[in-house]
Amino acid sequence: MLDINHISKTFNPGTINEKKALQSLDLHLNEKDFVTVIGGNGAGKSTMLNAVAGVWPVDEGSILIDGTDVTGLPEFRRASYIGRVFQDPMMGTAPNMQIEENLALAYRRGKKRGLRWGVTKNEREFYHERLKILGLGLEDRMTVKAGLLSGGQRQALTLLMAALQKPKLLLLDEHTAALDPATAAKVLELSDRIVRENGLTALMITHNMKDAIRHGNRIIMMNEGRIILDISGEEKTKLTKADLLQKFAEVAGVQEETDQVLLS
Repeated sequence: MLDINHISKTFNPGTINEKKALQSLDLHLNEKDFVTVIGGNGAGKSTMLNAVAGVWPVDEGSILIDGTDVTGLPEFRRASYIGRVFQDPMMGTAPNMQIEENLALAYRRGKKRGLRWGVTKNEREFYHERLKILGLGLEDRMTVKAGLLSGGQRQALTLLMAALQKPKLLLLDEHTAALDPATAAKVLELSDRIVRENGLTALMITHNMKDAIRHGNRIIMMNEGRIILDISGEEKTKLTKADLLQKFAEVAGVQEETDQVLLS
């Protein structure tokens, strides 16, 4: 479903601030893979996600989504393939629009639109049923403006909106980092359910090693713009945080590494 082939990205080339963010990176996701991504600051995690989303072009290599080469496509042209949830809960919704209007924007994305804007009765019933999945009571508050929701409620709504059209690829960019632990756990539980029930292929960045181990069917670790660990299957189910730190130390060639240093 996703093929990243030898992509590289350097920021500020030829200057004192030159930064090689991605270095001939390869990653391949099968359909329905749920891959968690960890690594320290500057490892290239967000750069990789932004490269896939088309936020900026790569210097070399190619990116294919479901067999379609999207390497040269701008971000808005890739929107029909990708759903994305950002770290900031405020980025995924229009605060001055009602919950049902936000859902309508997501549901109608890429479709032909007439002059009428209003949400139809059939749409409203559909959104009502989808909101029930969240278990937050939002199905009974559909005319409330999104800006009045809590951060966790907005992030859950954004997650639902991102999956509404069943995108080829769902990108979760540290989408629980700004939430308190209890709310973050709830949003992660919803993420698992939405990915599973919709048969989505997902890529999730997290700074929490336990979350990376607990969720998804595969975990990758990045360092200096490369993937240095790729663990799946039975090996992942038995993985512990201590195992992961030890593997990082071995692969990255460092003597000692701690959770705080690795994921600071």
